[in-house]
Amino acid sequence: MEMSVAIPAANETTGSIEEPRRPMYCDVNCHKKCEKLAANLCGVNQKLIVEALSSVRRGVHDARDSPLKTPPSANPAYRIETPAAPLLDCTAAAAAGGGSPVRAGGIAGGSKEEEDIETSYTYAQFQKTGKLTAPATVIPRFRKYNVDDFHFLTVLGKGSFGKVFLAELKNSDFYYAIKCLKKDVVLEDDDVDCTLIERKVLALGTKHPFLCHLFCTFQTDSHLFFVMEYLNGGDLMFHIQQSGRFPEARARFYAAEIVSGLKFLHRKGIVYRDLKLDNVLLDYDGHVRIADFGMCKLEIYLDKLADSFCGTPDYMAPEIIKGQKYNQAVDWWSFGVLVYEMLVGQSPFSGCDEDELFWSICNEIPWFPHYLSKEALRLLQSLLEKDATIRLGVLNTMDEESDIKYHPFFNSITWDKLERRAVEPPFKPQVRHPLDTQYFDKQFTRERARLTPIDRNILASMDQAQFEGFTYTNPNNTLT
Repeated sequence: MEMSVAIPAANETTGSIEEPRRPMYCDVNCHKKCEKLAANLCGVNQKLIVEALSSVRRGVHDARDSPLKTPPSANPAYRIETPAAPLLDCTAAAAAGGGSPVRAGGIAGGSKEEEDIETSYTYAQFQKTGKLTAPATVIPRFRKYNVDDFHFLTVLGKGSFGKVFLAELKNSDFYYAIKCLKKDVVLEDDDVDCTLIERKVLALGTKHPFLCHLFCTFQTDSHLFFVMEYLNGGDLMFHIQQSGRFPEARARFYAAEIVSGLKFLHRKGIVYRDLKLDNVLLDYDGHVRIADFGMCKLEIYLDKLADSFCGTPDYMAPEIIKGQKYNQAVDWWSFGVLVYEMLVGQSPFSGCDEDELFWSICNEIPWFPHYLSKEALRLLQSLLEKDATIRLGVLNTMDEESDIKYHPFFNSITWDKLERRAVEPPFKPQVRHPLDTQYFDKQFTRERARLTPIDRNILASMDQAQFEGFTYTNPNNTLT
């Protein structure tokens, strides 16, 4: 129905001017005979409705009204190992995440049919065994392992990289998470070096309590396998989606353990470059583990900087977006975004597409809710500092322990006790048995543990020499 602005009209009987009817509450002028044709909007703020509808049409939402409900792989992570281009020239290929089904690879090539991996107990069978052991913290023997040594039980997650399985070492009570990468995808994305770097950093992680630990790696003609500790407490993204946001004490505990892990990597000259809720997992006891080191850059010290366009868009530092050279300061920016998400329950920056998101990151000041403590507010403001040279966490003195650990937000943290894992976590996952996957996305755990074989022609064309040296057993994580 098309309507126009009401104006006074002459009464057909008397010829006098009839005043428009003005309702008491909504102040809308309307002729009495037109009243039944007008929408009943009394008590409704039409200006706000128009703004909201306009926002929906543009796909834009105010950050204050946008809860953090992004699924773990909705925002792809980017890796381009070339000098970073300015924002408008960025062309990046997704290295993880994505919504399309993933062919997670096959053990024997040739068939186009999906092929089951050997699986172990059903849940009912498992209950009868009474095996209620924690996930493994070691691997029994120092030897080379292969795919036939494991029962693959269920899918824990997947992306364009491949799949992560829960697996059991045969003839044992040892449970692991096994990340499986397709060699053809690794070669196609030119990620061979990144895969070897990931293996190196994972092995290094054994020396720190808050980094994910690697037990061994092996390969078939078609796949690469990382055997890692099974962190069955789920990731922080899962828990934020369940809780909305964390109480400050819980967020501080996780933040402190992440700080400890980041500082360890930075002392080794490593820039992590992909810190986000999805990559921080909880172990059996509720302690933090930083995982997924595929985007790490090695040998970054005071006299050497990185320049690759790399990371997950929501967590990218302004200097990466602008194509500038950067150092470990980018990790402290990402850490600030992560702490904001834990405390507020939403991202500090938003946009309807990546261009708008990147503009927001580079130009806008986040909204800080009134319930944040003074210490939390100052921490976030110092971490989300757009000038990387003065960002909190960047060491400006020879005393590397004199910066973020001693921020007032962490005054209640006893760091040496924390790093001995002697501080009780604020939340302990209620895991009933090793096959309990309640803290993982059901869209993955409902899948059968199976792989898709790679086409024989693709398999025959691969240069296997590029993966020489990948197979490895960590001597620091074996019993004998």
